[in-house]
Amino acid sequence: MPSVGIVLGSKNDLDEISGTKEVLDDMGVEYEVIVASAHRDPAKVKEYVETAPAKGVEVLIGAAGGSAALPGTLAAWSTIPVIGIPLTSSELNGLDSLYSIAQMPPGVPVACVAIGSWGARNAAFLATQILGVKYQKYADNYKKYRDSLKS
Repeated sequence: MPSVGIVLGSKNDLDEISGTKEVLDDMGVEYEVIVASAHRDPAKVKEYVETAPAKGVEVLIGAAGGSAALPGTLAAWSTIPVIGIPLTSSELNGLDSLYSIAQMPPGVPVACVAIGSWGARNAAFLATQILGVKYQKYADNYKKYRDSLKS
């Protein structure tokens, strides 16, 4: 049963979120990845968001470039935590995506991580921390990782 739902606007974004999947695997967090564009197939996005909690999804990660509407769309149709990853898919190298994700209106928050690969990994770490509030095994896995960073 997936605890994290990763939503991409395009299958071309799979390479950019490889770090997300690697970290979630390392943390022992189950996840699923779907492709559903906020612009090209908004009905699919809505359907996924509305059915994800019944499948066990407790955190959503939306990865998007350009106008980066996907994380905000996830948040618009859900009350579970949403993390947005700004991707570098436009001529502005992700700065446009960062602004779009970070500037959500009050009451419909999206946590925004760094642009690109650092953000992809941090989205998974943040999802693990969020799940760790409820599930001790994720808190323990994340603490073990953090302890490994000490010199």
